[in-house]
Amino acid sequence: MNMEFKCKLPIPKEIKERFPLSAESAKIKAKRDAELKEIFEGKVRKLVLIIGPCSADHEKSVLDYVSRLVRVQEKVKDKIFIVPRIYTNKPRTTGDGYKGMLHQPDPNGQSDLIGGIVAIRSLHMKAINETGFTCADEMLYPANYRYLYDLLSYVAVGARSSENQEHRLTSSGLDIPVGMKNPTSGDLSVMMNSITAGQHAHDFIYRGWEVHSKGNPLTHAILRGYVNENGQAFPNYHYEDLSRLCELYSKKNLVNPAVIVDTNHSNSAKKYEEQPRIAKEVLHSCRHSSDIDRLVKGLMIESYIENGCQRVDGSIYGKSITDPCIGWKETERLIYELADLY
Repeated sequence: MNMEFKCKLPIPKEIKERFPLSAESAKIKAKRDAELKEIFEGKVRKLVLIIGPCSADHEKSVLDYVSRLVRVQEKVKDKIFIVPRIYTNKPRTTGDGYKGMLHQPDPNGQSDLIGGIVAIRSLHMKAINETGFTCADEMLYPANYRYLYDLLSYVAVGARSSENQEHRLTSSGLDIPVGMKNPTSGDLSVMMNSITAGQHAHDFIYRGWEVHSKGNPLTHAILRGYVNENGQAFPNYHYEDLSRLCELYSKKNLVNPAVIVDTNHSNSAKKYEEQPRIAKEVLHSCRHSSDIDRLVKGLMIESYIENGCQRVDGSIYGKSITDPCIGWKETERLIYELADLY
């Protein structure tokens, strides 16, 4: 085997005992989870905004960003439910270079997985304690979910992971909404199979245990666009795409039909400044079809303090070191506009 076993990592129970969630914060999470569940079940009509940096890079600037959302959330609370993106596992597409906070708590430092595990739990805990937000993270490594399961209110499974059996089965054992992105090929049948697997019960191996999952009825779709065989980006957020997804859901024996539309990635061809336009078009489609309106539960938006992106060793505070994001001024304006349109 061509790998070096460097050290034994602490198990999730040990990390949670070292960094326990307070009873007050646990109540905050329970309340937010209950409201989010009602939105996905169609009992409450609010627009879910999963919004924040492409990758959580520096604790200070991420918490600064999340704290700015507090005032905005209060003003739009009757229309919008904000779930900040704190994506702590986010690597670059090829796996080379920066691999996210879990691997590199210091983006310019060496790999430090023990330090990274502590850093990502600390960041999510501070978000709850300091802002009252429970957040979203991407499940890049299913076995690592246990380090954060008592802190998160939303989980996304990426386009390159949604075909993976371990991601599907682990999702079936979660009790919060799990979004399955369509694969980069754009094959929606793959995404629908992932949702089906996530909603059903399974027996499987997880962290060295034989486990039984009960199925997660909050497993749903995320449309993020796709690329063709020539690497060209194509969107799948238009009215016709959403209508097609309604049809696919109607043919499946699934509960809580739902979709979150990712306004960046292939939907914007990574032209981050297009995100506000795309978000508004999705709401326009909702106004013209009651079926689409019931299906669309929210939007996923990549946003940070400053517009664009920079190199990993860049010095601009609050500017993404992975995919480009819209800045805070544009973000604040967009949220208020979406509340007026919804």
